[in-house]
Amino acid sequence: MLRRPSPARAPAAWLLLVGLLCGGGVWASRVNKHKPWLEPTYHGIITENDNTVLLDPPLIAMDKDAPMHFAGEICGFKIHGQNVPFDAVVVDKTTGEGLIRSKEKLDCELQKDYTFTIQAYDCGKGPDGTSVKKSHKATVHIQVNDVNEYAPVFKEKSYKATVVEGKQYDSILRVEAVDADCSPQFSQICSYEVVTPDVPFTVDKDGYIKNTEKLNYGKEHQYKLTVTAYDCGKKRATEDVLVKISIKPTCTPGWQGWNNRIEYEPGTGALSLFPNVHLETCDEPVASVQATVELETSHIGKGCDRDTYSEKSLHRLCGAASGTAELLPSPSSSLNWTAGLPTDNGHDSDQVFEFNGTQAVRIPDGVVSVNPKEPFMISVWMRHGPFGRKKETILCSSDKTDMNRHRYSLYVHGCRLIFLLRQDPSEEKKYKPAEFHWKLNQVCDEEWHHYVLNVEFPSVTLYLDGVSHEPFSVMEDYPLHPSKIETQLVVGACWQGGDLHMTQFFRGNLAGLTIRSGKLADKKVIDCLYTCKEGLDLKVPKDSGKGMKIQANPSQSMLTLEGEDIGELDKAMQHISYLNSRQFPTPGIRRLKITSTVKCFNEAPCISIPPVDGYVMVLQPEEPKISLSGIHHFARAASEFESSEGVFLFPELRIISTITREVEPERDDDEDPTVQESLVSEEIVHDLDTCEVTVEGEELNQEQESLDVDMIRLQQKGIEMSSSDLGVVFTGVDTMASYEEALHLLRYRNWHTRSLLDRRFKLVCSELNGRYVSNEFKVEVNVIHTANPVEHASHLAAQPQFVHPEHRSFVDLSGHNLASPHPFAVVPSTATVVIVVCVSFLVFMIILGVFRIRAAHQRTMRDQDAGKESEMDWDDSALTITVNPMETYEDQHSSEEEEEEEEEESEEGEEDDDITSAESESSEEEEGGHGEQAGASRQQQLEWDDSTLSY
Repeated sequence: MLRRPSPARAPAAWLLLVGLLCGGGVWASRVNKHKPWLEPTYHGIITENDNTVLLDPPLIAMDKDAPMHFAGEICGFKIHGQNVPFDAVVVDKTTGEGLIRSKEKLDCELQKDYTFTIQAYDCGKGPDGTSVKKSHKATVHIQVNDVNEYAPVFKEKSYKATVVEGKQYDSILRVEAVDADCSPQFSQICSYEVVTPDVPFTVDKDGYIKNTEKLNYGKEHQYKLTVTAYDCGKKRATEDVLVKISIKPTCTPGWQGWNNRIEYEPGTGALSLFPNVHLETCDEPVASVQATVELETSHIGKGCDRDTYSEKSLHRLCGAASGTAELLPSPSSSLNWTAGLPTDNGHDSDQVFEFNGTQAVRIPDGVVSVNPKEPFMISVWMRHGPFGRKKETILCSSDKTDMNRHRYSLYVHGCRLIFLLRQDPSEEKKYKPAEFHWKLNQVCDEEWHHYVLNVEFPSVTLYLDGVSHEPFSVMEDYPLHPSKIETQLVVGACWQGGDLHMTQFFRGNLAGLTIRSGKLADKKVIDCLYTCKEGLDLKVPKDSGKGMKIQANPSQSMLTLEGEDIGELDKAMQHISYLNSRQFPTPGIRRLKITSTVKCFNEAPCISIPPVDGYVMVLQPEEPKISLSGIHHFARAASEFESSEGVFLFPELRIISTITREVEPERDDDEDPTVQESLVSEEIVHDLDTCEVTVEGEELNQEQESLDVDMIRLQQKGIEMSSSDLGVVFTGVDTMASYEEALHLLRYRNWHTRSLLDRRFKLVCSELNGRYVSNEFKVEVNVIHTANPVEHASHLAAQPQFVHPEHRSFVDLSGHNLASPHPFAVVPSTATVVIVVCVSFLVFMIILGVFRIRAAHQRTMRDQDAGKESEMDWDDSALTITVNPMETYEDQHSSEEEEEEEEEESEEGEEDDDITSAESESSEEEEGGHGEQAGASRQQQLEWDDSTLSY
């Protein structure tokens, strides 16, 4: 198909078209020539539970191209920033209004505000959005508003405080709660409240608790109250808090946590005195504290608890050389010169002697001898008060007759101790030291003190309580004129030989007065004699006691502690203990006292610590029971008594000591609670210090009898022996085994036994100077007088005399029948032994025969029981039985004798421990048979026909 060509246009039309096109481009370029415009800064608010942001000013973008379509319209907003949880949307294109909203849920507690930039852009030239123009970047600040979603929570689970009664406090303690909300409105705690009703406490808005009235410890020891909190949004805490307020009594500075009475059980070692003590200073500033703990023991013995052995034994225990003479011993049979002096009758503690100004004792001659030219020692315990200014003599050696010269003496004059020592006549007639004076407060303070004088002329040293003192004054005098006058030693006064009376009596107490001639006392011995067996002890651990100063006196009765740290002082005080090392301590009360001194800073007023008074109660120790056992009665030939060896009095002596304890029975919880305690006896080991053997009846005649011992073996054991007409006394601290061996060595000799029949002796042992005494063990020894060998040609001639029909005991054979005129009444010792053996064998055979007879009777009885029925069927009418009455009587009599022997056998059977179980069973069978046989015999006797008997 062919087209027709279009007609050509005119040139004017072309020009018009070109002009229109060109004019239209210029117009189009002028349509979007302005950028959108925004405010420089926007502030917005958004709530946590909302997603729309309220902006100020509102988000409106303006464009000068308006009202042109597209160019004057706002098509969008663009937010610039990292991780911005917001986006912006156009609400109205024409007006340019926009909206910012959150893309996710916001949390104020995580982030409270956001800042970012935003731009607006128009719609461009047309619908295709070309030639879009953007505004400048505006800054947007958005704050996240909080929601009261969290409740207050207290920082502590509970609160505690301690207050002193009687005070009104502005603030006792503070409770504090927090809120996790982010805004001040909801995160702040606006108020607190005490929930518990009727309590004298209140709390303010800041959480401070105070009391509304004065508190009384007697009314309530502790208050428990509940407190809650509110935030500013009036939201209450989910959990209330518990507050404990303890009430203390009015604070008084002083030691707390100690017991007034402390019991000490003997043998338990060290006992802590203040395990829980602490010093209360009531928060007062303290620079340092000095505490002194004092143990009062002056009423115990001689100032404290010590071993109560004799002073002589104590010297030996402390290592002193032998030769000590005791001038005030405990009264005994051999040492009896102190028997008339009053004592304290103390067996639990040391025995002391009292001198009232009218009493004195003379020391027997030979007890002590002192040579002034040689060293010697005087030791004494003394308690003396300020009784005046007269001379009071402790010890004095003076002329026995004719003159009143004092050879040596120890006396007190006021508060002075004076020792007088006059030298014997010598070729040199010149003054020599004679009087030694010491001025000491201890002499007249009415307390016990230990004095030791070491005399080594011309030097004299005094040890007072273990501390040496030199005389402050020494006076000289001429030596004595030569004479042959004997001297008299007196304790408690001084003998005036010229006037024959006592003078310068002593008033006070003395104990342990000893003199040892020839050797000085070692300082160690002196310390040992003075040292107490009880005292205070302090052992501070290595990690404690820093900066502490600790001092103790020699007797360990006082401890002084000083330190700046109160805590370290408390620890040191808690480690102070009481210790008594005696096996049997003196029971009773020991007073305790704590005195304290406080120093403050810059001489400021210091608190006052009141003293603490208490006591240690030393319980009564379990008293030992000393038991002596052995042979009480034996006989020996006269020749043994007359021999050089003599007869050993205690060959099988046994010494043991036991105590009785209460033991609680072991029981379960469901057992009967009424079960009582049981007593258990236990053997213990301790020492002895004295064993005294006295003769009963007539005193020992030294011309024909004596008590002897091997002195060499005795000295090896450290035991000494003194003898008199009344017996012998073994002294010295040693074990019970050593005393056993020593007493085994004691022999009795009598070289004129013709008129001696027997001798009786009594033995008593004791411990701690008579505090614990044994039983009286008595021994009787009989003398067997042998017959003259010439009177009998042989032993066979005297043998019929030994076998006498009369029963005699062992004692009867031992010589009590010496008065019999018959020449054969005295039995030889060898024959006596033979007779005893024979009689014993005869008794054994009789007992064995009895057993056999009883066994046979039992068998017969069983046979009779077995055939009892057949015997009932017998026809005995034709039997003729002839009975011998004498035979029946003899059988009955022998049966009675057998019964008596059976009774004796039953009493002795308990002592036969060698019978086996098999033998016992066989014996029972034999006894059963014997009983059956006896029953059958009695039955036969009852069935006899004695009508034909003629008497």
